[in-house]
Amino acid sequence: MSEFPGTDRPLRLLFVCMGNICRSPAAENVMRHQIDQQGLSHAFALDSAGTIGLHAGNRPDARMIEAATRRGIAMTGRARQIVPGDLHEFDWVLVMDRENLADVQDMSRHHGPGQARVVLFGEFCETHRGVAEVPDPYYGGPEGFERVLDLLEDGCAGLLRRWRAGELG
Repeated sequence: MSEFPGTDRPLRLLFVCMGNICRSPAAENVMRHQIDQQGLSHAFALDSAGTIGLHAGNRPDARMIEAATRRGIAMTGRARQIVPGDLHEFDWVLVMDRENLADVQDMSRHHGPGQARVVLFGEFCETHRGVAEVPDPYYGGPEGFERVLDLLEDGCAGLLRRWRAGELG
């Protein structure tokens, strides 16, 4: 099953941004792309969600789909809002910015913390060290989507490196 020492179940990762149409679905799909390329899909369970439900049921933003497609990354999934049960179902909740972090921490205070470790995704970036937040590209141009994908590819690679080193258990 899992190659992670001491467990026979996949590591469960939830990526979270505000609306779940740009950053978090891209993070989920970048991670899926990287683990599939490395033959590790059996070792992870992935999902994404937003802190608001405004876009629930929608596909990822067309501009993010276009940018990811140029990199050979398929963008799948439909937007959904994070729910308190996610804090119990996932091992890690990886939020894109400090506002998302505050929203998820607030949910945790009101509904119980669960088992998930809630952290800023940027903590896993290695090439882009010191970048705590993944900026929201929604109101910008194409370069914002490319920047987000650069950060997500870096952070996902960092997640995999730390997983292999046994640091995510």
